[in-house]
Amino acid sequence: MLGKKEIKEILEKRFEKDIHTKISEIPLPCDLKDAYRAAERIKTAINKNERIAVVGDYDVDGIVSSVIVADFFDLMGVDFFVKIPNRFSDGYGLNAEILRDLKDFDLIITVDNGISAIEAAEVCIKNGIDLIITDHHMPTEVLPRAYAIVNPKQKDCSFPDIEICGAEVAWYLIGALKDICGVEYDMSLSLDLLVIAIIADMMELRDMNRVLVRAGIKKLNSSKRPCFYAIKNYFNKAKFEFDDISFLISPLINCTGRMDDGNLSFKFLRSRNLKEAERYLNMIVSINNSRKEEEKYLYESSKLIVEDNDEIIVTWGEDWHEGVVGIVASRLCRKYKKPAIVFSVDKDRAKGSARSVGKFDILKLIASQQDILISFGGHKGAAGLVIEPDNLELFKSRINSSCFLDDLSICPYANELLGEINLAEFDLEMVEILEFFEPYGQKNPKPIFEIKDAIIRNIRFIGKEQNHIKMTIEKDGVLKEAIFFNYDVDVRVGQKVRLIVSAIKNSFRGVCNPEFIIKEIIE
Repeated sequence: MLGKKEIKEILEKRFEKDIHTKISEIPLPCDLKDAYRAAERIKTAINKNERIAVVGDYDVDGIVSSVIVADFFDLMGVDFFVKIPNRFSDGYGLNAEILRDLKDFDLIITVDNGISAIEAAEVCIKNGIDLIITDHHMPTEVLPRAYAIVNPKQKDCSFPDIEICGAEVAWYLIGALKDICGVEYDMSLSLDLLVIAIIADMMELRDMNRVLVRAGIKKLNSSKRPCFYAIKNYFNKAKFEFDDISFLISPLINCTGRMDDGNLSFKFLRSRNLKEAERYLNMIVSINNSRKEEEKYLYESSKLIVEDNDEIIVTWGEDWHEGVVGIVASRLCRKYKKPAIVFSVDKDRAKGSARSVGKFDILKLIASQQDILISFGGHKGAAGLVIEPDNLELFKSRINSSCFLDDLSICPYANELLGEINLAEFDLEMVEILEFFEPYGQKNPKPIFEIKDAIIRNIRFIGKEQNHIKMTIEKDGVLKEAIFFNYDVDVRVGQKVRLIVSAIKNSFRGVCNPEFIIKEIIE
């Protein structure tokens, strides 16, 4: 049974091996291979008034990376151009198509992409363009022939073995450029952006990432950027919490690249005044609402074709919006407690997005079918893949009879489950102990507890559509409140159940109470 003391000890152990625990201890730009070589080349371009282009990506990490570089270039009075690729017309990353519009530039800098742009690098050489690649994705065996490559995953890079996002790599490049140019520039000015990219790109929230995120949330709440004032006003928030980045800020910045054009989010983050920020935000909210509608349609359509006997959910449809299939896969995972893969079928290709549960390695499973795939990539928890539509049925059949299914955890919360919680010790002090170890995410999962033999004493249906339930539970004479959002199990008063829960501090009309959020009810 876990009380306050036991929970604190378990969570403290997660950070025992952290090397960097303060901002002053994090690695320096000189630890990144080619960072100063790249900075020297950029300085030369600035001094010679050469034409500089920055090529980003259409997700949160790529957009934030572009803003970080653009902010510094503005300070330096640099004449530059930023290209945020359109996922529908440009595709991903630096490619030959994009270079047709950048053929008159002298220097191209990629942020959050480029490590696999071998063909594009050759085009740059042919056109006399120097290419600087900054990226954090895994390098291929053969690297692009670029002037400089700044990527901590390079074999001969001395950067510590810490997973960092593209925005962090871009931030380090600016640190090197600041040194080379000999200018006074407060690197902490970008922390309000870095915290969003780190969390949105699901980086490991340990070591230096934990340090930057904890400092970043403070910077975010004191930020003078009009875009963040606009978001606070729109959601009527006095301050941002860690979860607000995942559930409010990131979806807004991300939706433009998913549904329309990521340039809109880039302009929003760079808004010069509140009026401009609010104008962009209204446009983004409209796009996000369209994203929600499309997501709901695909989710409901997918549920109709889910087969109960399948261990891996695989769904697809003609012209399903490829920008939301990943979100739909995540929702299917949560509902069915199984890995899910959702495809958008368009003529001669089906583009899919996969999500996993527990410790199950979805990428390993997908890789086992590479003989019938056009391409694939990702990591254990999430992956993307492309296949010919005619092979979808075969793919679904093969992965559902794969030997890898033996590794499938029966509990989707196996990674996070700490143990059985002692209800007698569940109070505001315990919730504050849990809050101390925030932010939660990769490698620091949000603590999940179980409550065995809990008796339901009261049930209330809440929400506009009455799709949530709030209940009072009892164990050993102790009563506590619990909420189950979008409940999917019918329960009754007096029933004895096993609950999988997380804990929150619920503030209502100035009064704070500890409550449980129900993840699963096991009858």
